[in-house]
Order: sequence, then structure tokens, then C-alpha cells
Amino acid sequence: MAHSFFDFVRSNAPYIIVDIGVNHEGSINIAKRLIKEAYLAGANAVKFQSYKAEKLASVYSPAYWDTKKEKSKSQFELFKKYDNFGENEYNHLASYCNKMGINFLSTPFDLDAVDYLSHLVPAFKIASADITNVPLLRKVALTGKPLIISTGASTIDEISIAKNIIYDCGNQNIALLHCILNYPTDYSNAQLCQIKVLQNAFPDCLIGYSDHIIPDYSLSSLEVAFFLGACIIEKHFTFDKSLPGNDHYHAIDMHDLLRFKKKIFKYKTLLGNGKKNLRLEEPARMNARRSIYASRIIKEGEILSDTNLIAKRPGYGISPLFWDQIIGKKAVKFIDVDKPLKWDDIVDS
Repeated sequence: MAHSFFDFVRSNAPYIIVDIGVNHEGSINIAKRLIKEAYLAGANAVKFQSYKAEKLASVYSPAYWDTKKEKSKSQFELFKKYDNFGENEYNHLASYCNKMGINFLSTPFDLDAVDYLSHLVPAFKIASADITNVPLLRKVALTGKPLIISTGASTIDEISIAKNIIYDCGNQNIALLHCILNYPTDYSNAQLCQIKVLQNAFPDCLIGYSDHIIPDYSLSSLEVAFFLGACIIEKHFTFDKSLPGNDHYHAIDMHDLLRFKKKIFKYKTLLGNGKKNLRLEEPARMNARRSIYASRIIKEGEILSDTNLIAKRPGYGISPLFWDQIIGKKAVKFIDVDKPLKWDDIVDS
């Protein structure tokens, strides 16, 4: 299962995860609407966030987001707003995803969530903030499912430690997502070159990108990630970017995703499969390439030189690749001006 999931990711790159998170705002109907819109727009997976506020944050936990966009003054206050989904709701949503034909994912934020999500998800997504959460990493690793880990606010050493913890559990199916843990991320702070850094540092892992930039019309941050080789792209998803709240204003909607998917199809077509089709270019090879021609009348017995030869189109005769071998040979017959040389026209002098 693990290998087949990542094989699918590789062959369909970029595998697009739309992060519904808590943009359902506690409504099953809104959650299902978002799943349907994600499916219609071409997402590969939808992702939720499974938590209970009491297991996630202290009541004294401060806000670290833009409080002009999200008014909650503490993490506990924010998380408590949208933690009413539990095992029954996620079972229902996973079943709906299965009927729609889109992968269901949800990030577990506590050990209990791992237990009830394990039979619902093809892979586990781990949030940036939990890359140092050893008990959680071990629990998800021991399920044997692939792990997709965001690396926001992490050093290379911290990522290596997390990877080794997972490997020690016998699980080597890891994808790492470059991420900036800042809401919203400014263009000047995106550091998308870190995708290449992660590719070089962790060649045995899949590398992708989780985005928190306020989207422009072209979704340029996602485009750049694709061209840098991100095989997984994750982006928050909403049905209305004007809604108040922490994850609506920097999300994409189905119209953005449809536009992006069309561009990705075009880009992948332009990039091709790395196999040169010379048959397609054969007319040009024959007619636009050059052959060695007589630049004037060459008499029988005359020595061939730079003064009586020229490289001209089309390439029906001896290629000028053999120019040096031709110079100094002798014509065995009369060769008219502007006629291409043939190998049976010449012998060693």
C-alpha cells in the first residue's frame, strides 16, 4: 500500500492536496461541498485537521497569526471553535470522498486521532509544528503508512532527526514538504529554493511544497514549486476567500485550482517525457542540415580542398562532420558545381 501510494504520487506529480483544514467551520454540509468542489477542480486529495483543543494547546497559548484576519487571542480559543468533528464525522467524510473518487487525508494532532484515522487514510500528513513530536511520529510511523511531513520552522538537523525516528520504526516512506510557518507568507519570505535544498539533503524522500502565500491570479508560487520539481503541492482550500478566519484569506478556491490544473497540463505537455522524437524532425534534418558540395566544377583526378568545396543545404550527400576526412582526397569523376559529394565520387589521393 505504501509503495503503491507514493508510486501514484510520482507518476501523477504534482499530487495536489487541498487543505480544507477547518474551513468547514464545523459543518458537515460545508465540508462535503468543499470535497465536491475539490474533486471537480481536479485535486488528488482533500485534507482535514483532526484534533481536540484540550489535547492540542494550553488555555494560555498565545496567538501567532495575523489577528487582523483572525480575531482569536489564543490558540486554544481558535482551536476550540472548530473541534466538533470526531471519529464519526471523519468516517462519514472519508466515505463521501471514496464515493467521489478523491483521496481522504486528515492531519492527526493527537494519538487518539491516529487510531481512528488509520483505516481511513492512504497516508498520514504531519503538520510542521509536530516535526519534533516524537510520540506522534512514532505512532504514525508504526502504522506502516506513508508520511507526508511539512517542514516549516525546522532546521535540516530537526528534519533529519524526525526522519531517523521514522526509519527506526521500520517505515521508509517519507515525503517532506518545504513550508514557511508564517500566515500569510510574504513573497520575499517564500524561499522556494529550499525545495532544491531538501532534494539534495534527502534524496531518498519525496519532496513537495506546502504554501501559505496569499494567492495571485497565476498562483505563481505553486507554478515555481512545480518547475522546481515539487511532486506534492498542498494549499489551503475554501469556497469563499472573503470569509473571515485564519485559513480562508490565503486559500485557493475551485476556480483557482481549475486554472492551475489546466496550466499544469500545458506545462507537462511542453516539458514532455525526456525522449527525443527524431522522426518528427527528420524532414528538417534532411533539408536544413548541410552536405559537402562542389563550389565549382571539379575535374576527374582533382584534389579536394577548401577552394573547391562548400557546406550547403540540403543534407543529401556527405555530412560536413566528415570535412577533415574529405580534404586531400581525389575526385574519381567529374563533379558539377552545386552537386553534393558522394562517397563513391572520391578515393584517397
